[in-house]
Amino acid sequence: MTLLGLSITILLLFIPLISLRLLALIRSSNARPIGRPPGTPTRLLIVLGSGGHTAEMFSLLHHLDTSKYTHRSYVVSSGDDFSASKATEFERGLYDLARSKASAEKKALKQQGKEAHGRTKEEMYGSYDIEVVPRARKIFQSIWTTPFSSMQCLIACFRILMSTSRTSEVHMGYPDLIISNGPATAVIVILASMILRFLGLPGTTGKMRTIYVESWARVRRLSLSGKILLRIVDRFLVQWERLAKELNGKAEYIGVLVAH
Repeated sequence: MTLLGLSITILLLFIPLISLRLLALIRSSNARPIGRPPGTPTRLLIVLGSGGHTAEMFSLLHHLDTSKYTHRSYVVSSGDDFSASKATEFERGLYDLARSKASAEKKALKQQGKEAHGRTKEEMYGSYDIEVVPRARKIFQSIWTTPFSSMQCLIACFRILMSTSRTSEVHMGYPDLIISNGPATAVIVILASMILRFLGLPGTTGKMRTIYVESWARVRRLSLSGKILLRIVDRFLVQWERLAKELNGKAEYIGVLVAH
């Protein structure tokens, strides 16, 4: 058998296997999430973009419950100091809120004559880290060099998804949930998560479920990221009923999610 013939034979053998694996992934995406006991550490991965994407994301997360999402990983592109500073500012607010809530609980227990046990900062508020990935494509970058920079970004995304937190004392492994609202980096992050789930690596079962929230500014048409991810993510949310109708049931409309 020639080398070409052998290559074709191997390809024909792999196509059914790949198709079956993709079908299994689609079925698992449509299944209900695996239940977890209350208090189980949960890792949330949030993809930030520059400017408007970041502002919308933090508006979307303004009621985030740190007791449910005990660790937050923020992914920002290199050079995006705005998003990194906004993540730090947002986390300061979460910490102040958690500390105020813990103080009120302690005071209430004391009034009831009950002993209030002290909690560590992580037990009270959780933890967070900010992860930086190379830009998939810079402004005015040549289309010929974009595949190389995109590959660098993809490799960095693998590292983030597969590594545990640098700031948490609890080992959590792969993110439980990935949420994005449209920056280009999100496409690479979600592609990396799909590849890891496709490979069926240990620890990926029930992990890295994805939610995409289309920008509030998208009233009639999807963004480019939205078009790419529409049939890939586990849940695709839009903020305008008109857009949901245009997509013929391919997206969910549950009202405006961004607080103004």
